[in-house]
Amino acid sequence: GWQVSMKSGSLSCILPCNRLPVQLMSQVRVYTSNGQKKDLGSEDTNGSARGETPHKVETGRQDTSNAGQKQSSPKQPIQVKVKAVLKKREYGPKYTQNNFITGVRAINEFCLKSSDLDQLRKIKRRSPHDDTETFTVYLRSDVEAKSLEVWGSPEALARERKRRKEEEIKYRENLFRNQRLLWEYKEFFGNTKPRSSTAAMFFKGPGKVVMVAICINGLNFFFKLLAWVYTGSASMFSEAIHSLADTCNQALLALGISQSARTPDPSHPYGFTNMRYIASLISGVGIFMMGAGLSWYHGIIGLLHPHPVESLLWAYCILAGSLVSEGATLLVAINEIRRSARAKGLSFYQYVVQSRDPSTNVVLLEDAAAVLSVAVAATCMGLTSLTGNPYYDSVGSLGVGTLLGTVSAFLIYTNTEALLGRSIEPEQLQRLTELLESDPVVRAIHDVKATDMGMSKVRFKAEVDFDGRVVTRSYLEKQDIEQLLQEIQQVKTLEELEAFMLKHGENIVDTLGAEVDRLEKDLKQRNPDVRHVDLEIL
Repeated sequence: GWQVSMKSGSLSCILPCNRLPVQLMSQVRVYTSNGQKKDLGSEDTNGSARGETPHKVETGRQDTSNAGQKQSSPKQPIQVKVKAVLKKREYGPKYTQNNFITGVRAINEFCLKSSDLDQLRKIKRRSPHDDTETFTVYLRSDVEAKSLEVWGSPEALARERKRRKEEEIKYRENLFRNQRLLWEYKEFFGNTKPRSSTAAMFFKGPGKVVMVAICINGLNFFFKLLAWVYTGSASMFSEAIHSLADTCNQALLALGISQSARTPDPSHPYGFTNMRYIASLISGVGIFMMGAGLSWYHGIIGLLHPHPVESLLWAYCILAGSLVSEGATLLVAINEIRRSARAKGLSFYQYVVQSRDPSTNVVLLEDAAAVLSVAVAATCMGLTSLTGNPYYDSVGSLGVGTLLGTVSAFLIYTNTEALLGRSIEPEQLQRLTELLESDPVVRAIHDVKATDMGMSKVRFKAEVDFDGRVVTRSYLEKQDIEQLLQEIQQVKTLEELEAFMLKHGENIVDTLGAEVDRLEKDLKQRNPDVRHVDLEIL
């Protein structure tokens, strides 16, 4: 049977065993955050003394054997120690009492004035921005209390928020009227950051290449159109359409370059860089529709309904002039791509295939196709002049259309890949990974993703397993160890221990955040292409 004996600070259980009675010695203390202590197991209950023998089953044979074993085997107590733990604090599904908010957010969301914030506690925290080290924040609970003090009740605050929201909607609707006021506001206060002029972008780099191509292709279209009207050549018509398509597409590229220089806004936090790829993609589609489509159409019509071709002398002269002008534009594009590829450490072919600069790529491929198409058109027109067979001229038109279709397919493919967000080169990704893993604060990195956002801008993301010992040592190296030891020796109660751990625990977390900022800064400094870094803590 069972015999339970309770003593002060101990628990004695005599089990129904024929071998050995076991005595458990333990004392359980439950601590709460207010320092209260509760003792369990302090009652002295002896079943044999008080006459209480729960679940007791007696048999003559068991009593005889138990009595003999009690005399022969000594008692071996087993002591079990229970750790003291804090009582778990319930925060509920929503807890915002310790949240920090900025002054701008406090003014906008809680309808306060800057003078109201002067009366609140100001807390200096580590800034998330690269240009500042610290910035001022406020406790959300203080801001909420101040807003209720100013507005009187949550209902009044809600009405004021609704009123301001309606005014904001009206302001957005009338934004066009307020543009002049906004311009005067900017002139009065000045711009916080210098912005490059849009016009200056077209005097260097890809903008210069595009503007040169627009001027030359516009002149080529005009003269080719005159030659087609004079001769009626299908090949010359294809060349005129080709030059028109090039002029329109390069005007679209110029629009994309100007739009890509726009400053990021809340709706587009990563900027408008992809506008160049979008313009290049539309340009590729335009080449296919206007250039290849019309050339094929005119060539097929020439095969079905051939007609004699007039004197081609003027056509040859215009084609020769187009060859020189298109070749000059092609050389400008080649030199620009070589310079950019050399700066990135890439070969000419890699730079073109990866579509690092979509605007220059379009000009390069269009001018290369123009030079080849001039050669094809001149050859077919020459065969027509020698043989008198107009079918050669129609075949030349089909050849020019096929060449333009190939160029458009390549542009559509490369720009679509860029817009989808492709990964960077494995060698560059390996360098970024090794840079993180070589830091002593990092144990391992997982789920590494590096996306090419276009125009030499990379977004890097990784989940990092930090070494807590190294982070803690980094915090301790900045502390006065003797003073820290004195604080530890002064800890006597549970409240003092909790306050000590909360104070230094928060500081260690801040140190971890500073280490994350340091790693992100190192990645950006050693790899200028990396513009956005997201390190997630495991």
